[in-house]
Amino acid sequence: MSQPTQAEKARQLLESLESGDPAPVAYINPAKYIQHNLAVADGLAGFGAVLQALPKGSAKADTVRVFQDGDYVVAHTNYNFFGPKVGFDVFRFEEGKIVEHWDNLQEIAPANPSGRTQLDGPTVVTDLDKTKQNKAIVADFVQAILIKGEMEKISQFIGAEDDQYLQHNPVVGDGLSGLGQAMKALAEQGMPMVYTENHKILGEGNFVLAISEGQFLNKHVAFYDLFRLDDGKIVEHWDTIEAIPTRAEW
Repeated sequence: MSQPTQAEKARQLLESLESGDPAPVAYINPAKYIQHNLAVADGLAGFGAVLQALPKGSAKADTVRVFQDGDYVVAHTNYNFFGPKVGFDVFRFEEGKIVEHWDNLQEIAPANPSGRTQLDGPTVVTDLDKTKQNKAIVADFVQAILIKGEMEKISQFIGAEDDQYLQHNPVVGDGLSGLGQAMKALAEQGMPMVYTENHKILGEGNFVLAISEGQFLNKHVAFYDLFRLDDGKIVEHWDTIEAIPTRAEW
C-alpha cells in the first residue's frame, strides 16, 4: 500500500474528529506538536483534552478543500465543533509527521447576497504550473489593496464585471461592487476593516491562502482569505475572520 500524501493525512486527521478513528492521531509527532489555537495546549495532551470536552457524538468534520504547499497543508472544513462552524486548518509537517497547527474558525451563516455559502464552489486543484505566479499575485494584492488601500490598482487583480469575482463572505455580494458596498458600510459605521500585517501566503495551483491580522468590528482579528485564481486574476474568495483573544486569555 502506498503511503498517504501529507494532504491525505491532514484530511484523515480532521475527519477522525467525527469518525472517532484513532489511527490518524499517529500522523502527529508526539514529541513535538506546537499548537497555535489559543484555546488549546501544545502536544497530544492538548489535542486529547479538546476531544474529551466535546459532547459525545457531536463533532462533525467534512473537509471540502485541501491543498499542499511544501511542508504545509491547508484544509477548508465544514465543522460541528461546539456548534456549526467553517474553518481553515494549516498543518506543518516534518519528515511526514505533523509538528505544528494553526486554525481559524467562524460560525456558519446563511447564504450571502449572491446566494453563495461559505464553503460551496470549486474544490479541484488545477494549474499546478502557475503556483508560484499565483502566490505572487495574491501577495501583491494583500499588500497593495488590503494593507495599503491602493484601490486604484484593483483592476490589476480583479475583473470589472460582477461575475468575474465570486464572493463567499457571508455578508458581501459578488464583484467589486459588492466589495465596495461592504467596505463603505463598515467605514460609515466607524468600524473599517483594517489589514495591518500579512503572515503567510500558502498556495497550490489555482488556490492561494493569505493569513493576515488586523482590525474588524473594532476587534483584533486573524483574517484567513482563500482565493481562487484563473488566468492571472483573482476570480473567487472564501474567508474566515476570528477574534484574537488578549494574551491573558491564552
